[in-house]
Amino acid sequence: MAQYELLLPKMGESVAEATVIKWVKQIGDSIDLDDTILEIATDKVDSEVPSPVAGKLVKQLFKEDEVAQVGEVIAIIETEGGSEAKAEEPVAAAPIVEEKSETIPGIEQLPTEKPAVQNDITSSDRFYSPLVKSIAAQENISLAELDSIKGSGADGRLNKDDLLNYISNKGVGQQIKTQTVILTPPVPPAKESVANNTIAATQTSANKTSTTSINGGDEIIEMDRMRKLIADHMVMSVNTSPHVTSFVEADVTNMVLWRNKVKNSFEKRENEKITFTPIFVEAVAKAIKDFPMVNVSVNGTQIIKKRDINIGMAAALPSGNLIVPVIRNADQLNLVGLTKAVNDLAGRARISKLKPDETQGGTFTLTNVGTFGNVMGTPIINQPQVAILAVGAIKKKPAVLETEHGDVIAIRHMMFLSLSYDHRVVDGSLGGMFVRRVADYLENWDFNREI
Repeated sequence: MAQYELLLPKMGESVAEATVIKWVKQIGDSIDLDDTILEIATDKVDSEVPSPVAGKLVKQLFKEDEVAQVGEVIAIIETEGGSEAKAEEPVAAAPIVEEKSETIPGIEQLPTEKPAVQNDITSSDRFYSPLVKSIAAQENISLAELDSIKGSGADGRLNKDDLLNYISNKGVGQQIKTQTVILTPPVPPAKESVANNTIAATQTSANKTSTTSINGGDEIIEMDRMRKLIADHMVMSVNTSPHVTSFVEADVTNMVLWRNKVKNSFEKRENEKITFTPIFVEAVAKAIKDFPMVNVSVNGTQIIKKRDINIGMAAALPSGNLIVPVIRNADQLNLVGLTKAVNDLAGRARISKLKPDETQGGTFTLTNVGTFGNVMGTPIINQPQVAILAVGAIKKKPAVLETEHGDVIAIRHMMFLSLSYDHRVVDGSLGGMFVRRVADYLENWDFNREI
């Protein structure tokens, strides 16, 4: 018998680690070629790891919820043969086909542009992932303090959840300490022990995945992994950026009538449905070229001006979560190319077949709140970006038109655009002019445009 070392496969250029979320095969199970061994998860995309050999699983080197690095041995498979089997170069993990909640951003997506780490974390003998280093830098956690935090990963490795829990408990501890000094008299040892036991019991109860309240039948539902990521990302964004939102109402009648005119012939020719989304993406890309300081990120006191225009589009998942696949170099695609990119990414997002790299590297985000019948919204910025545009539902309204013969009232297709932006680097004038420019591109749509 030979033993084959199964390595954690590479899942994309920007992905260095993954979390084991489920072992499909257990120790002692027989394995055929290409059988799924385990399911793994990056920030928002779940994948399954197939077996490149047939045999029997004899060892699992990582437990569920532990983080493994790309290229690490994650399992040992016993195979037929007389010599030791060496692990081959890992191939990309196959995305999970079944629908499941493990995304977006909410919206989205954790930032790929890592702020510079002010503390010299790399000098430590202990390994820290890039994400852990980034969070530590943002929270001004020193190397000595980071080394003192207990990790739950393999060999005591510190993962993101360990660090976030430490930061959360640290803040709560400081608050409780302050309140105790000012407001609370000392507690006798016996009562303190009872109080601690009560708190521990309460915390244990709260950690259950799902239970029902004794009073009133309220149901307590534990957040899934994706929702936790979204929650952390949204709170971080609000705490990082002072949000300001500007609104514009646009007359998109020509755009609507043009799309109605060409949609059937376009679908017949390209075998693709043309929606309004690629039109919005095209207008945003043009406006970013006019106002490139909206296409930036912030690193401390530095403004990083992005060369590429990579537009993320928020897509709803069947689970109710959101994910933000990214259209790279959107300014270099024509409307046909944008339509194909939008349809492909949205379709694969709904069945959990996105690759990890396809949710990374966005420089600006577009979200269509009109899909849910909303006329406007105030979206939260998808860090480390500095702006996000929401487009509302298109409604027919009476509007005043100026003609050479005087003003008239006509039925027009109207919609609201709302831009949330980071007021540290985007002032009201820039934010207002940018969203107005997007509206101008949509309002001045050429009804006779050929595609």
